[in-house]
Amino acid sequence: MSDMEPIRIRKGGADDIPAIIALFDGAVEWLVARGRTGQWGTKPWSTNPNAVAMVEKYVTTGDPWIAEIDGTVVGTLTLTEGPGGDIIPKADEPERYVHLLAADHGRYAGRGVGRALLAHAARETRAQGVSLLRVDCYRGEDRALVAYYESNGFTATEPFTGPDGSWPGQVLAQRV
Repeated sequence: MSDMEPIRIRKGGADDIPAIIALFDGAVEWLVARGRTGQWGTKPWSTNPNAVAMVEKYVTTGDPWIAEIDGTVVGTLTLTEGPGGDIIPKADEPERYVHLLAADHGRYAGRGVGRALLAHAARETRAQGVSLLRVDCYRGEDRALVAYYESNGFTATEPFTGPDGSWPGQVLAQRV
């Protein structure tokens, strides 16, 4: 594989669920290796029935996208019409919401997979005639993930905490 192989983004579907879960297993492993266990804990998503059910729900009811390099799945995100839970309220206007963003940080670190997927999400949102794209993320520790989304054109809006009050989150928005 050459570093020059382009990132190809294609429509995803239910057949991609195992690859998506594997991306999240890899992301957890990457975070744990860096001592960053607050975001997703220490156990692979594939061993967590709630995480697997969440992936299945969003992929089968949303608009999943898969990033590939030379035919290998290296990233994913799913767009929906709103946040999809009770903690974050829907916007007062049509929106697209990013769920399940993950990239292979092992062999493909620094290739811009996440950036390519977020740019694709913005283009898709615009193409659907919607001008608001939102996402939420973990805002703990050094707010590195919040800064990442800000570097991709998002603006931090409402902070929130998870259902048990221990998971600090941040909603971000982008006009597209």
